[in-house]
Amino acid sequence: MIGKTRKKTGKIRALPGLVAALALTGSLGAAAATAHAAAPAGHAQQTKRVYNGMQIAFPPNSTDLFCTIGAVGTDDHQRKIAISAGHCIRDKSGKYADHEIPDDIIPVVDRNDAKFGPIGYVRYFKDPEGSQTGHATKDYMVIELLPTVTLSSQGPYLKQTGVLKYPKGPVSPNAMKPALDTERLLTTGNNEIITSGQTGVWYGTVMNNDNGIYRAPAVNKPGDSGGPVIWHVPGTDLPSQANKFQAAGPWAGITKAITLQLPPFNYTSSANILADLRTREAADPKHDIYGAGFEVTPNP
Repeated sequence: MIGKTRKKTGKIRALPGLVAALALTGSLGAAAATAHAAAPAGHAQQTKRVYNGMQIAFPPNSTDLFCTIGAVGTDDHQRKIAISAGHCIRDKSGKYADHEIPDDIIPVVDRNDAKFGPIGYVRYFKDPEGSQTGHATKDYMVIELLPTVTLSSQGPYLKQTGVLKYPKGPVSPNAMKPALDTERLLTTGNNEIITSGQTGVWYGTVMNNDNGIYRAPAVNKPGDSGGPVIWHVPGTDLPSQANKFQAAGPWAGITKAITLQLPPFNYTSSANILADLRTREAADPKHDIYGAGFEVTPNP
């Protein structure tokens, strides 16, 4: 099943996120590592609402090169966290990809309010590794948001009601044993996902599950990388003109890519992201991996 709200695109194209990927160099500057991201000077008394579906950019790149936030919440150290797509950044130096980044060297801004300054800093990302669609099962980014921002579960169209738990599903390839219910994947043919992006709100049946990469006829386009995916809870309303294209459900993943397979629209499951975070946390002697234990914010 497929649903749409606005215009439909028939083009099949790669979705690399930031094609002119960010080169991580000393020119971005560095700051001392802290337990929480520090607010820039002048921001101490300011706040900003951060939500799923917010378009984000990475200075000094142009705001024409952007990705999208998939979910916001807190980790097991109560740091404010946003999740997006890892392939939005390419680390040509090889120094930062697939490593924790405690220093404030990769700022993140609200694309539509860049003058506000950083809303947070990238703490982890998985480099595309030469692929236009990013790493197969671990294509995600962790952003530590400033303590002063206000988290919201309500995006422009999608309200996230927590993290998807699907106990009857197959286990994510990134999971430890035993896997948690949040680390199990949606089965195909009987589950629908709902997404939102630049073309509005779309929904469609999960028609293929390749190690936690879902394919569904729910449309995305370049720039939507990292954007929100929720599970359609059976019996609840789908987005339509009658409900102003609003929908609610648990966070189920993020937008990944458009490929030549059918359906062409690919999404990274939340199970893959959460399982990899927990696995990396278990391997860390300090047990202080940014984003580990991520929970979607309950704030409206």
